[in-house]
Amino acid sequence: MSVDVLTPRRLGCTGFAVTALGVGTAELGDMANVYAPVPEEQALATARRAFAGPLTFVDTSNGYGSSERRLGTVLREIGGVPEGVLLATKVDPADGGPFDGPRVRESVRESMDRLGLDHLPLLHLHDPERIGFEAATAPGGPVEVMRELVQEGLVGHLGVAGGDVELMRRLVATGAFEVVLNHNRWTLLDRSAGPLLADCAAADVAFLNGAPFGGGILAKGPAAAPRYCYAPASPRLLAAATAIEAACARHGVPLAAAALQDSLREPRITSTVVGSSRPERLEQTLALAAVPVPDELWSELADLVPEQEHWLA
Repeated sequence: MSVDVLTPRRLGCTGFAVTALGVGTAELGDMANVYAPVPEEQALATARRAFAGPLTFVDTSNGYGSSERRLGTVLREIGGVPEGVLLATKVDPADGGPFDGPRVRESVRESMDRLGLDHLPLLHLHDPERIGFEAATAPGGPVEVMRELVQEGLVGHLGVAGGDVELMRRLVATGAFEVVLNHNRWTLLDRSAGPLLADCAAADVAFLNGAPFGGGILAKGPAAAPRYCYAPASPRLLAAATAIEAACARHGVPLAAAALQDSLREPRITSTVVGSSRPERLEQTLALAAVPVPDELWSELADLVPEQEHWLA
């Protein structure tokens, strides 16, 4: 059976509901050190397609290069964020600059200017591992200023987006955040986000899962994409990916379909965020979500997924 991705799911205690599949826009940012360049018109066409639905969650960030500017160009064309679509962004430091309270305000102002918005419904603290828990939660620091922005009516709800599971757990425990966006820690190759998922479920904090393909290895296969989360994959990780790919092949299921649906079928995950660099990628992702996956494959994969492996620091 396949997974229903279009019925909205409750986004924790925010009052929003979003589709189980969301659109990531980092690839639209022309960040040459991470992604291949995307021509302007291709990026704008992708943004238009994203805002046209049926998916209702779009994710961006101040630190995603040209992403916010390009999204803002399209939002001005279409008269703003379409009704029923939730657009989230993130606060980031400027290149080489501090990541403190004043920078949070500056980051929000920049995002509003680029997007053409005077209110951000969901704002994430992005990659807090860059500064650590103490600096993030210090008096006058990023978390305190983000809370002030909510009180001032500029921001609706707060989230935290990053990779470090233990740091994210500490931040969730502060009660400041209603949403968590974690990446590369809940895939067919890595289950290290399990404790964070449990914390979020207990606190009614929505969990968004980014990078279900691990950066490409679970979409293209370990031979074509021997990397995980932006780094070369270890021999043990490659062996695990190869075994998972072989199991999918035996059942006639594309590896990418199993990887995507593994995240979509987890009830504690509100939405799975998949990046798109061209309009047709959205159609391809929706098609992967609709591929029938037999229960026998899920049973076999349950024995192959390395539950306790921590591939990432």
